[in-house]
Amino acid sequence: MRSALVWFRRDLRLADNAALGAALHAGYVPIPVYIDAQDEEAPWQPGAATRWWLHHSLAALDAQLRKLGSALLLRRGDSAIELDRLLGETGAQAVFWNRLYDPVLTRRDATIKAHLRARGIHAESCAGHLIAEPWEIRNGSAQPYRVFTPFWRTLRTRFPLPEPLPSPSALPAHTLRGLQLDALQLLPKIAWDLGLREEWTPGEAGAQELLNTFIDSALESYAAGRNLPDRPGTSRLSAHLHFGEISPRQIAHRLLKDASPAQRELAEPYLRELGWRDFGHHLLYHFPHTSEEPLQSSFSQFSWAELDAVKLSAWQRGQTGIPIVDAGMRELWSTGWMHNRVRMIVASLLTKNLRYHWLHGARWFWDTLVDADLANNTQGWQWTAGSGADAAPYFRIFNPVTQGERFDPLGTYVRRYVPELAHLPAAVIHQPWMTGGVRAYPKPIVDLKLSRLAALAAYSELRAAKSTESHAVVPTNNRLP
Repeated sequence: MRSALVWFRRDLRLADNAALGAALHAGYVPIPVYIDAQDEEAPWQPGAATRWWLHHSLAALDAQLRKLGSALLLRRGDSAIELDRLLGETGAQAVFWNRLYDPVLTRRDATIKAHLRARGIHAESCAGHLIAEPWEIRNGSAQPYRVFTPFWRTLRTRFPLPEPLPSPSALPAHTLRGLQLDALQLLPKIAWDLGLREEWTPGEAGAQELLNTFIDSALESYAAGRNLPDRPGTSRLSAHLHFGEISPRQIAHRLLKDASPAQRELAEPYLRELGWRDFGHHLLYHFPHTSEEPLQSSFSQFSWAELDAVKLSAWQRGQTGIPIVDAGMRELWSTGWMHNRVRMIVASLLTKNLRYHWLHGARWFWDTLVDADLANNTQGWQWTAGSGADAAPYFRIFNPVTQGERFDPLGTYVRRYVPELAHLPAAVIHQPWMTGGVRAYPKPIVDLKLSRLAALAAYSELRAAKSTESHAVVPTNNRLP
């Protein structure tokens, strides 16, 4: 029988796997392959937390495959070279994979596809990671979107999505031997990952379990509950989505199938968040420079403050003296995840109160988040810094005290991750300095009022420079071209 390599990457699932389904539909015997080639993702190679997740996700996928009669073949090295070797070893006539959209990976995959086809190998890439491919959604001028709301209006017309593909009931066995999972050396050499092990169950089954929990306990109140870090009001599916252990189509199908109008209305805010995820990939695909440079080019002239390594370390370790910020950074360090509302708060403190370049935060998140995703990480940090699409206005500087009082009114979240403050009443837990301070807790590393004024001055200076630059190119009739 004809065989095909099914090249797994960030699609570590069997159900609704377009590449696997395409290989089976075409009559090939699939040989599941994973190639560890992290250096090919430079300068954004997977961080420590995502490597931890990847190890356990690969183990879960291999266990699933073995139940069906197959096994995951692991290799390490240059992707193109390893695929060539595998084609020679197996006699496979085709390679199937699901697309990725990180700039360096799209270029790599295009080169590999051209190389394989030139050899007479059937090479087919499939859509399985997003609701719509980035090039399929354009504005009225046939240009990529830079604002989310009109993007979402267009993307929303894709719903309801096609029925997800079922998981195969059996797969043919193969006798090929690859590396042992431990040989990939994905796990840390020191045991810092205890909190991750307690918090997460990587793999397709873990994703489905979280989705069930979300639908049963949090979906009904999601519109309001998603902003409250002191309770399980979100789906927490971001890492499972990043590694492709569940697809957006599977989630949408569960939320919308046989749903009443009222149920569809409840699901809308969450579907919009899936759309925001698509928007991040849309932006990165069309503006690949934004992983390191501002989408709004004027921000290349922004007056970032000189980095203070001590203050940056205090922010990273949750020792800023600002409770909601420290709770978020400690949640990140201990669990590999942070509530989205708190992500915005800690990012605002770094980029606006401390006025450090957003890349300092993006790189820390990249190494510590289990859901570190280049598109979403870039989009989130540029949004908060004010340099991206749909960016927070220059004057939107989150006040971490009022944010804490509004979204963690009883201080439950802060008490969980900043136990030094657990004895304080809710009225002062978000500003402990009002009590004269707490001996075991640091004083704030930045004055919130003065730093806000300094940030506003820097943003105003940028706006003035931008305005002057714009006036310099306006025609003498004062009409815009």
